[in-house]
Amino acid sequence: MASLANASDLSPIRNVVLVGSSGSGKTTLFEHLLKSRLAGYRGEKADPERMAALAVASISVGSTTVTLLDAPGHPDFVGELRAGLRAADGAVFVVSASDGVDAVTETLWRECEQVGMPRAIALSKLDDGRTSFAEALDGLQQAWGQAVQPAYVPIIEGETIRGNLSLVSQAVHDYASGQRRRREARADELATIADYRSSLIEGIIQESEDDELMDRYLEGDNLKADELVADLTRAVYKGHFYPVVPINSLDDVGLEELLTVVKNSFPVPSRRRLTVATVNRGVVDEVTVETGDPAGPLLAQVIRSTSDQFAGRLSLVRVYSGVLKTDDVITVSGHRGLFGGQADPAHPDHDDNEKVGPLSLPDGLETRPVAQVEAGQIAFVGKLARAETSDTLAPRDKPSLIRPWNLPEPLLPVAVVAASRNDEDKLPAALARLALEDSAVRIERTETDQTVLWTMGQAHADLLLNRLRQRYGVNVAQQPIKVAYRETFVAPAAAEYTHKKQSGGHGQYGRVSLEIEPQPRGEGFVFADRVVGGSVPRQFIPSVEKGVRAQLDKGIIAGYPVVDLKVSLVDGKHHPVDSSDMAFQLAGSMALRAAAKPGLVALLEPIDLVTIVVGEQYLGAVMTDISGRRGQMLGSDSDGEHRAVIRALIPQSELSKYAIDLRGLAQGSGSFARTFHGYELLPPQLAEAVVAASKEK
Repeated sequence: MASLANASDLSPIRNVVLVGSSGSGKTTLFEHLLKSRLAGYRGEKADPERMAALAVASISVGSTTVTLLDAPGHPDFVGELRAGLRAADGAVFVVSASDGVDAVTETLWRECEQVGMPRAIALSKLDDGRTSFAEALDGLQQAWGQAVQPAYVPIIEGETIRGNLSLVSQAVHDYASGQRRRREARADELATIADYRSSLIEGIIQESEDDELMDRYLEGDNLKADELVADLTRAVYKGHFYPVVPINSLDDVGLEELLTVVKNSFPVPSRRRLTVATVNRGVVDEVTVETGDPAGPLLAQVIRSTSDQFAGRLSLVRVYSGVLKTDDVITVSGHRGLFGGQADPAHPDHDDNEKVGPLSLPDGLETRPVAQVEAGQIAFVGKLARAETSDTLAPRDKPSLIRPWNLPEPLLPVAVVAASRNDEDKLPAALARLALEDSAVRIERTETDQTVLWTMGQAHADLLLNRLRQRYGVNVAQQPIKVAYRETFVAPAAAEYTHKKQSGGHGQYGRVSLEIEPQPRGEGFVFADRVVGGSVPRQFIPSVEKGVRAQLDKGIIAGYPVVDLKVSLVDGKHHPVDSSDMAFQLAGSMALRAAAKPGLVALLEPIDLVTIVVGEQYLGAVMTDISGRRGQMLGSDSDGEHRAVIRALIPQSELSKYAIDLRGLAQGSGSFARTFHGYELLPPQLAEAVVAASKEK
């Protein structure tokens, strides 16, 4: 392909994220792109940390520096993917031809689609004999439309890719000798090119909206490669046209062609548009701006943060505008609560003035120190003590905010307890560092007195537990998730209790009669004074209420708070000398317990409103599963993209592993959200087990 026709768009920088499901060949492509450009590079050893984090490297393609970000393909690490999509200007979407567009690949495509990310498709694994190029291309077009068009067609001999035919230049890139060689196409190869070229040209011109070129094409003009590449760039930039490049990373086939597409057709940093906000007296004013001007005011964002016990805080930063210099004092702002509509206790809103620490740019897989970083570059910044993922870096005199990307909601709870006293001392600091490094984890201390890590899935949970052990030297044991039940009266009750104690001197005396009525669910607790005739002096009526409330907090049958009831003090008796505040507190507490006859008090379980999104083909399986979880279906609908949206009420006790189970039901593609709905009666047989376990404890 030729260089860009529009000189004003020329830039020596391309920021590219590699996206693809696990097993698509994405990381193999990343490694072989590095091997093709870095002398002596033998590849990184695979490990769980490497597969879970956004990897960053840079290579040179002629005079262009390409910063590559390898985003994890596992659904558990979608937070790292979204960070990579914010940092990059274009995506190479890797699809395995043998696997086709599966449910996980569809989910990843939607992630790119939601942010309007320009994409090219690298089609891998065409050499395993399970599919042909034509079949694989047809699968891509069925999934994503006719805007998916091949820029190259593979030359396949047997089950081996020997090269690629360029549909733009009509030349052949032949790898049969083990080295890439450019040659003229033979007659049979020209016929193959002709079979695909018309659709490519029509797609390019249509998506770039170049009416003049379309007229010339329809009139039979021979369009030059330079003209097609210029329109291809415009079509790809709009995020609605996706050139396909066949690759075989292990033999380096297609890598140079892919890099040519990246260099000549991917957006330059100056084309990036961002939503930027200013805040004046609590009013947010948002505007969409073009970025990329080194002479403009500083505007940068933290893509991810890591913490090292020796090196301290290290931030990966994308500079969108202006220049970031070592030792500059800047404002670091984080306002997730402002944009999200509610405060995030784990990441409170903040504005801090900080001094910029050492700067370095990716250089291969290593880094090289620099004095400044300019618009369009992705760099590492040291010693920003308060910087967190998605924070904005801006000048102190012109603070701005870049709208943060949507962080994934962790929905798999893992309860942990320190394995020893030494681990217990180190655990809080280690958990704080986990939350700092990984925006997709949430730490919660529950009302059941458990420390819970909210994670994205089993792979994410395993990674976090391994980090605690290996990186921070903290050993923990897992516990079953405890459900925060409630107790309530299910029928009216009455009881009388006399607290009487005499042990020399003043004794203790208080007698109360209580009547108890169930309240509608969610109405809470009401205390009523119906005493007549002064049988309980006025000063002791609050004491009775205090005693009742204390017993409500402790529970009656299983140690869970008692809710939704009205307690009326109807009668009592006092002693002029021995009655006291404490005596009536104890009398009120014990009278409530005495009223709790068998069958009158039941357990309530928390219920969540769950919204589930799955492919329509999984609707039946998911609904059956909801029924098995004692769920109540509220309805289902379609989102217009062949996905079902299901709403149901499901007990929290049935949701502890749902993040794992739903993926199994929907082949890795299902997602859900949950919000607390209320409490409902726990079935008697389940309640008996909870009460028995409480008594045993």
